[in-house]
Amino acid sequence: MSKTEVFWQRLDALLERSEIVIDRPKGSHHPRFHEIVYALDYGYLDGTTSADGEGVDVWLGSEPERGLNAVICTVDLDKGDAEMKLMVGCTEDEMRYIEDFYNTWPDMGGYIIRREE
Repeated sequence: MSKTEVFWQRLDALLERSEIVIDRPKGSHHPRFHEIVYALDYGYLDGTTSADGEGVDVWLGSEPERGLNAVICTVDLDKGDAEMKLMVGCTEDEMRYIEDFYNTWPDMGGYIIRREE
């Protein structure tokens, strides 16, 4: 098994054993930056920890199958952190939205790693 396959299998296992908590539903506003409105559900995996000390972040798309199809690696100079966020059940258009979400702001950047099937 390749390192890439092991990586995705481990993320699948993390996703399977954790509950997705949506704390910013589609249409809601960012808690600090009210001008930001989420076009997709955004939340975290309960019982996990990411670089910022909070749960591993999750973008939840509209695909009926809730498989992990990509991750986005982000840098936030304002917070001084870098993270990996899961993209679950996202269409190509939704993945482009998420990438634009992180690359629109001056102190942020994001790069998607798509899962190759």
